[in-house]
Amino acid sequence: MRINTLKIFCDVMRLRSFSRGAEANGMQQVAASLTVQRLERRLGVTLIDRLCRPWKPTREGQVFYDGCREVLERFHELECEVRRRVMAADTVVRVAAIYSANLPGMSQCLRRFSELHPRARVELEYVHPSRVLERVLNNEVDLGILSFPQERRELVVIPWRNEPLVLACHPRHPLARKEKIAVKQLAGESFVGFDADLVIRKKIDSFLRKHGVKVKVVLTSDNIEAIKRSVESGAGVAILPLPTLERELGAHTLAAVPFTTGNFVRPLGIVYRRGHRFYPNTRAFIELMQKGTLRSRRLVRSRPT
Repeated sequence: MRINTLKIFCDVMRLRSFSRGAEANGMQQVAASLTVQRLERRLGVTLIDRLCRPWKPTREGQVFYDGCREVLERFHELECEVRRRVMAADTVVRVAAIYSANLPGMSQCLRRFSELHPRARVELEYVHPSRVLERVLNNEVDLGILSFPQERRELVVIPWRNEPLVLACHPRHPLARKEKIAVKQLAGESFVGFDADLVIRKKIDSFLRKHGVKVKVVLTSDNIEAIKRSVESGAGVAILPLPTLERELGAHTLAAVPFTTGNFVRPLGIVYRRGHRFYPNTRAFIELMQKGTLRSRRLVRSRPT
C-alpha cells in the first residue's frame, strides 16, 4: 500500500468530495474514485457509503481515516526530520587524520573550502593511525587521512600524495653538510624511530634492511613532533617525510638530507568506508584535495653555516 494512496483517500474524506480530493492530488475524479475502490477491495470493507446523498464514511471508513491521518502526519514528520538531517550532514565534513597530516597545506585547504562553501564546515581531528581506521569503519567520520593506506574489503582508498622520506638531523651533525647521502652512511647511527606497531616504522625498517644497514634505535614515538624534538636535542637522527619538516627547516633547527636512491616516499591516502554515503560538500572537499590545493610550499633544505 502506497503513501500516495492513503493521501488520496484522506483528501477525499477531508474535503467530502471525490472531485476536490482528485484536484488536490492533480488527478481526474475517476482516478480518485478508482483509488478508493482498490483500497476497499484490499481491505475487504466499504469505506464510503455511496448510497447516501451526500455520501458519508462508514464506521470502518471513519476508523481507517483517523488512523491514516496519524500515519500521514508521522510520515510528514519523518520526511522533515530526514531532510533536516541530510541538510545538517551536508554542512559538516567529518575528517580524522594522522598527526603528521597537520601541515600548513591542510590549513590552506580548510581556508579555501570555507571560501568556496561558506555554509559548510570541516570537523578535523588528529588521532593515532589505528583510531583513524576505527573511526572510519565505525562511520564516526566521513573521511580518514592515512599514510601507507591499504585497500581492504570494507575500505576504499583514494591516492592523495607521495611525500619524500629524508634524513632529519641536527644542523651540526656531520651528515647535515651532505647534498645527498647513501643509505649505508646511516650504519651505526643513533636513531629516533616510530613505535614498532606503526606501518611507517615497518616500512623504514624494511628500507634499512634492504640496504643492509643497522642503526641504534635510542628512542621511539608515535608522534612526529616528539621525534623532531628529540632530533633537535641531538638524541640521534631520524627518517621523516620532508613536508613535516617545513617549520624546522625555516627556523634552521633541523636539516633534511635526501637519499641517493630518491624513490623512498610516504604515500598519503584519503580513505572511507565502502558504501558510505557522500553528501555534495564531502565530495567537494575530496575534489579540492585531489586538485592539489594541499600541495606544500616548496621546501628549502637548511644548511649549517
